[in-house]
Amino acid sequence: MSKRLKGINEKVDRTKTYAVEDAVKVLKDNAKAKFDESIDIAINLNIETAKTDQNVRGSVVLPNGTGRKTVVAVIARDEKAKEAKAAGADIIGAEDLIEKIKKGDIGFDACVATPDMMGLLGQVAKVLGPKGLMPNPKLGTVTLNVEDIVKSLKAGRVNYKNDKGGVVHAIVGKSSFDTEKLAENIKVFIENISDARPSGAKGKFIKSIHLSTTQGVSLMLEA
Repeated sequence: MSKRLKGINEKVDRTKTYAVEDAVKVLKDNAKAKFDESIDIAINLNIETAKTDQNVRGSVVLPNGTGRKTVVAVIARDEKAKEAKAAGADIIGAEDLIEKIKKGDIGFDACVATPDMMGLLGQVAKVLGPKGLMPNPKLGTVTLNVEDIVKSLKAGRVNYKNDKGGVVHAIVGKSSFDTEKLAENIKVFIENISDARPSGAKGKFIKSIHLSTTQGVSLMLEA
């Protein structure tokens, strides 16, 4: 453990649970890296991940964005390609873009496609799927409404899904954000996860919530 991290550990109580605003203040006060650290949230859910109907997957637009530039790729042709460009998409293409993806040229953080491109997308499902980049109708990333989804992604929309351990991870802002803006983002994210509770989940849905910075300690929030 570095001297910096040891110093942070001495200043915080790792055994207590924090209100959102209090946790944010502690993390901001101890974000001493030479770069603008991300604020990460990890929500441990009481679900059986082996049962497909209990897995949690969705998206949420954080009111204050994530602080990260989201590079958006759109797989579309003709008018929808023009619509994507006007909306601010960074990478646009059809067969040419599919070929680049096949070669591992994936210079984007989110991918959108129009329904008529699903046949092409099947060729790169094994490439995009493991990276969480495969367009999905349930997430609204397979759509004819290209303009709205591109603007949403550029504005700070976060896609999420639980891992095999039932934990949802996401970036909810940067340490440079105001406390109020970070707290608002965090509360909106938690509320969205709560609303995504599967009907088959039993007992208390959210088991625990932890908040941390890229190079800092992890604090437990009041769940």
